[in-house]
Parts: sequence; C-alpha cells; structure tokens
Amino acid sequence: MAQMTIRRVGVLSIAKIEGFLMFIVGLIIGVIYGLSVMIFGAVIMSALAQRGEGQVLGGVSTIVVGILIMIAFPILYGVLGFIGGAIGALIYNIAAGVVGGIELELEGGAPPQYAPPPAQQWSGNPYPAR
Repeated sequence: MAQMTIRRVGVLSIAKIEGFLMFIVGLIIGVIYGLSVMIFGAVIMSALAQRGEGQVLGGVSTIVVGILIMIAFPILYGVLGFIGGAIGALIYNIAAGVVGGIELELEGGAPPQYAPPPAQQWSGNPYPAR
C-alpha cells in the first residue's frame, strides 16, 4: 500500500469546482422556488382578483419574479460557492502547512506495462513514379 499526503491544494482549482457544484445546486433550488412562486403567486393573485381585492396583472408579476428567481439563484450560489471554495482552500493550505496535510493510503498496483509495438519495416513507395 502506498501512503501519500496532500500538502497543498490549488486554490483556483478548488474554487472553480466548488463554484460549479454550487451553481448546479442553485439551479435545482432556483427552479423549485421559481416554479413555486409562479404557481402559488398566480393562484393567490387570481383569487384576490376574483374577490376584487387584487390587481388583475398580479399573476403576471409573480411569473416574472419566478423567472428572476430561476436566473438569480444559480448565479448567486455559483459566486458564493466560488468564494467559499477559495477561502476553504486557502485555510486548508495554511492548516496543512502547520499540521502536515491529509494522509491517504492507496491500494492497488500500477497499471500493467505493455511492450511497445515492434518497429515496422517500410518498403519503398508502393506507387512508383512514371
């Protein structure tokens, strides 16, 4: 078994991965919240409009707000994930310098080494000049 230690991580690399992962999470949450706002807001506004208490165009504004939520959440989550990933990687690098890093124990052999193919003997030009 080979033992390895992670002493440093790439700050930008970790930040990009964390930003992308949080963008995906924000996309999922944004779609759920956006659809909820659109559906429930339109239902509430139409009920209020039937009673004469709300604006008739209130349902349209909830659709716009729902779409804005679907756009804003992934962007916000992605940016905050990028910043959080960068800060976390910096803190890890500092802590690894003090404590020594994370030790990993790896098992398994190296992939098998195959012999290179034999050298090919090239015959002359198969299309002789005329």
